[in-house]
Amino acid sequence: MLPGNDGLLSGTPTRMDAADAGQRMAALCRELAAHDRAYYELDAPTIADADYDALFRELQALEAAYPELRAVDSPTRRVGGRALEAFAQVAHSVPMRSIQTETNTDASGAASFDARVRKELELAEDAPPVEYVAELKFDGLAVSLRYEQGILTQGATRGDGAIGEDVTQNLKTVRDIPLRLQGDADKIPSVLEVRGEAYMRRDDLARHNERARARGEKPLVNPRNGAAGSIRQLDPRIAGQRPLKFFAYGIGTVAGWDLPATHAELLAALADFGFPVCEHRAVVQGAEALAAFHARMGSLRPRLPFDIDGVVYKVNSLEYQRRLGFRTREPRWAVAHKYPPEEARTKVEAIDVQVGRTGAITPVARLTPVFVGGVTVTNATLHNEDEVRRKDVRVGDTVIVRRAGDVIPEIARVTLEDGDAPRNPPFELPRICPECGSRVVREEGGAIVRCSGNLVCPAQVKGALLHFASRRAMDIEGLGDKLVEQLVETGLVKTPADLYALTLPQLAALARMGEKSAENLLAAIEKSKAASLSRFIFALGARNVGETTARDLARHFGNLAALMTAEMNALLKVPDVGPVVAESVRDFFAEPHNREVIRRLIEAGVTWEEREGPSAAPPGPLSGKVFVLTGTLPTLSRDAARIRIEAAGGKASGSVSKKTDYVVAGNEAGSKLAKALELGLTVIDEAALIAMLEQDDA
Repeated sequence: MLPGNDGLLSGTPTRMDAADAGQRMAALCRELAAHDRAYYELDAPTIADADYDALFRELQALEAAYPELRAVDSPTRRVGGRALEAFAQVAHSVPMRSIQTETNTDASGAASFDARVRKELELAEDAPPVEYVAELKFDGLAVSLRYEQGILTQGATRGDGAIGEDVTQNLKTVRDIPLRLQGDADKIPSVLEVRGEAYMRRDDLARHNERARARGEKPLVNPRNGAAGSIRQLDPRIAGQRPLKFFAYGIGTVAGWDLPATHAELLAALADFGFPVCEHRAVVQGAEALAAFHARMGSLRPRLPFDIDGVVYKVNSLEYQRRLGFRTREPRWAVAHKYPPEEARTKVEAIDVQVGRTGAITPVARLTPVFVGGVTVTNATLHNEDEVRRKDVRVGDTVIVRRAGDVIPEIARVTLEDGDAPRNPPFELPRICPECGSRVVREEGGAIVRCSGNLVCPAQVKGALLHFASRRAMDIEGLGDKLVEQLVETGLVKTPADLYALTLPQLAALARMGEKSAENLLAAIEKSKAASLSRFIFALGARNVGETTARDLARHFGNLAALMTAEMNALLKVPDVGPVVAESVRDFFAEPHNREVIRRLIEAGVTWEEREGPSAAPPGPLSGKVFVLTGTLPTLSRDAARIRIEAAGGKASGSVSKKTDYVVAGNEAGSKLAKALELGLTVIDEAALIAMLEQDDA
């Protein structure tokens, strides 16, 4: 037993002076952190497990006795904490940009990058070769760690590069990640954001899955999904049970620290601060050395304990990096040089079809199980009917399956082998949806075949309900994802018409619902019965019919019966309705299942004002004029501006064309403004629009 801890290991500490307790707790934190580093980073344990556990329990007991002295970087803070309801958003002060991918997977990829760098640095042909750091491209989840005064204060996912998710508590469970920076206090930055990759080793994943299966739990699919899914667990205790690790490879915001001159020195400094930095890196000069590193790591790749899908080249000089700068989303001084996708040989046992949530019907090959790209593959997408014919994939064929990273496995090609039996007939997509029996349709010039039973198809019902209830459609407040999922899975709702037959007892019996919430939802459903024709048309969710097109159809036809029976020629007379939209509308209303749901909706009391026959645009100062809104207007929202334009007889369009009369541009107007200027259209601001609108009030 260690001196001075009598009575502590049992969890009933002997009282001691607070100053002595604080000193002992600080010493335990330092000692446990050193043991963690030796075990988790260096793979060289310096203490027996039992002795480590004794130190850990001593620290726990002291912290229980003196909670006010518990350090913010105590090892006991790594596990525990209540589950979160949702992740808060984190705005990255320095964006977490992605890295450009070099498409050539051979040596020419390195040469292309080196040539671009030399050109952009304006180096002479006889100038010395550029120095680079070559690293591995890990297959995990990119994260950012923020340290203030040396203490870990926040951890975040990359997200979209500008905004990520606050996953601090989950990242604190990763023992590779220091809770406090190592080194002399006067050399610790006041602020340091470290960028890196959370990942899983393959052997750790295998052990975790073995234990999960023994407990009857679902195993993790592969290291990458395992890492990403663990970091994004709402319960930190679950993340703490996952074998996560971390590699540092860069920085974000820095304050109070003089940066070194090179990226290699930066990585060495991060290692001194206590971060694990992958040993498989090299400082090299010129394209040939980069290509040699790529080849060397490619041959080593199968023997690495973790997954990689390529290597990364970075210009070593930080001054050169500053000179090269960034494109919109990517640094010019770095590139990811991928490896070719992994492939394996197997057989096609069957070809089935799947119906997606948008009605897309996709052929899927059922395969003899084969291990490729880190997982056992049993299915592979065939994308669409044209792709099946192009590759001529048939049941019974021997095929090459490809999988790269987290990409859905696909069949690269058919390979006919000697001794193969005579081939089966070519595959044909069904002409009837296997889920609902509706006709399948294919837009002219398109590759995707879709089910036309939008309102009745079980595969599409959740998406159809959410769209039907959305604010711009029927506006049924309170009908969100979770509730729709319950309604569908319990069988209470199979089409939008079923919403209007729901009862209070049915809703109140659902999980997390309650009688008051059920009453509010029923009130919102009842309120939605008073609709407008344009909202109702939009709510039906016919393909290619957006909010603007729905208004055009309602304005032109005036009543639903005329629209439902309209032929192509009549539909093409609607402003901005072309052949693709017209065909979508005709096919939607030609499907008997959809017409039946519409009949039931009307019987349930959904109603709107109608008129007979087409009508001209309402008179007003903007009659016949087409406006496009872009950017943020000073006082008017897009909806408010659109409503006022249409009330004055104008039309608010979503796209710029030669038919556009005015483009109303606000702050941060983008591609629409550029196109308007290119076409020589009239561009006005909000003040000019309001002046035109007020002509009607004069």
